[in-house]
Amino acid sequence: MAPLLSMHGIDKRFAGIPALRSAELVVEKGEVHALIGQNGAGKSTMIKILTGYYRKGAGEVLFDDRPVAFSSPQEAQRAGISTIYQEINLVPYRSVTENICLGREKRRFGLLDWSAMHTEARALLARFNIDIDVRRPLMVYPTAIQQMVAIARAIGFEAKLVIMDEPTSSLDEREVEVLFEVIRQLKASGVSVIFVSHKLDELYAVCDRVTIMRDGRTVQVAPMADLSRLDLVTSMLGRELSQVLHEGHDTGEDDTREPVLQVRNLAMGRKVRDVSFEVRPGEIVGLAGLLGAGRTESVRAVFGADRPDSGTIAFDGRENAISAPSDAIRAGMGFCSEDRKLEGIIPDMSVRENLTLALMPQLARRGIVNEARSREIVDSFIKRLGIRCSGPEQRIRELSGGNQQKVLLARWLCMNPKLLILDEPTRGIDVGAKAEILGLIRELAGQGLGVLMISSELEEVVEAASRIFVLRDGRTAAELEGDAVNEQSVMTAMAHGHDGARETADV
Repeated sequence: MAPLLSMHGIDKRFAGIPALRSAELVVEKGEVHALIGQNGAGKSTMIKILTGYYRKGAGEVLFDDRPVAFSSPQEAQRAGISTIYQEINLVPYRSVTENICLGREKRRFGLLDWSAMHTEARALLARFNIDIDVRRPLMVYPTAIQQMVAIARAIGFEAKLVIMDEPTSSLDEREVEVLFEVIRQLKASGVSVIFVSHKLDELYAVCDRVTIMRDGRTVQVAPMADLSRLDLVTSMLGRELSQVLHEGHDTGEDDTREPVLQVRNLAMGRKVRDVSFEVRPGEIVGLAGLLGAGRTESVRAVFGADRPDSGTIAFDGRENAISAPSDAIRAGMGFCSEDRKLEGIIPDMSVRENLTLALMPQLARRGIVNEARSREIVDSFIKRLGIRCSGPEQRIRELSGGNQQKVLLARWLCMNPKLLILDEPTRGIDVGAKAEILGLIRELAGQGLGVLMISSELEEVVEAASRIFVLRDGRTAAELEGDAVNEQSVMTAMAHGHDGARETADV
């Protein structure tokens, strides 16, 4: 029997940079198929090519025994492909019924048949054990209900293939189990499901086979039952266990120093459940974990960008004193966010303006900026960090990614911080710039700065950090230091949690 979906030799480039390279995805009829990979692996691009959001550069797509090249998601939907995105893309001020039936409204004598549509909406939601007033606006219901409505809408199209992109991100454990039961019902009725998730437990609970992507390529396809959790992690990260043994770190640091940052039992929403870690002065601490483990959410709470539900955050000896980023900055904390372009640089402003942004309150008196002092600081940091630019007034968007990142580092260093949080500090920059950035981070730590670093590149975080806290499903799964700071221990903790990490560390 021919598969429901076959994607072969798929290529896609953006501005000349390859996002997909001869990628493959084959989904059988009535199969729940996992599609996994780290951020930037190509999963979303594959889905968007399938559903007509992007045009492929090369390759072949066969759906339901015929070649297809959908020109829009609506065309893909009419052909039998429904997609449920992680971000809820419904109309909040319209009713639940209107959202579920949007685009396929029932009519009678030329008029909308509200009675029939209400009945259908209730029936679809009943599959999730949800009994609500479907005539009320969607916005009055919590996020979990809205997510279930999005899933009910997708199922209502009587699709042959349902794509679920992180569908459990807004659901609690009971709701996840209900969703899994619906997925099993879909499978039993012959509907195929592509299931995208970074939660390993979910993959093993509902998926039959898995396609693993890395760097735009399909690197492995296998039945879930044939792969251990450690196999999944190593394949996603592209590291063989025989290649990842590390001699460990002998930092010579004084472990009796008081931590500059202590986080205990942090919980926030559904993504951070019980996270604990600490950073000492002059120490580089790595925060490791698969995408979705809660790393970024945890450091945003530390910086005051998001408010935690429970737990304690002590910075420089003061407990729970930071409730906003402005508090964190005044206390001596800097934060280079993961998305440099969206949350870091201001592209149309100059290198000088971007570099002195956080320092501006100190440079201004009665609304007048001390231009001489500003130029002095900017010139010194351009020289100190080796920022390659034509001058301080050059627009930052014209700089390479590595030099943009150096400007962001300088933005915080000119504040003389006690702690610097770096979320994916080398993402999107070339190898040479990566080495420069990592060398600079080590130099800063050597001068007494505490550094908390998140990186999806395992080799990078192991090489830079003297201590690593591994997060798994929103919890601290392991603390690794000394000889245990190696890629094998980190991957084992990602896959199995505390026990696996301890076993590896004891080897």
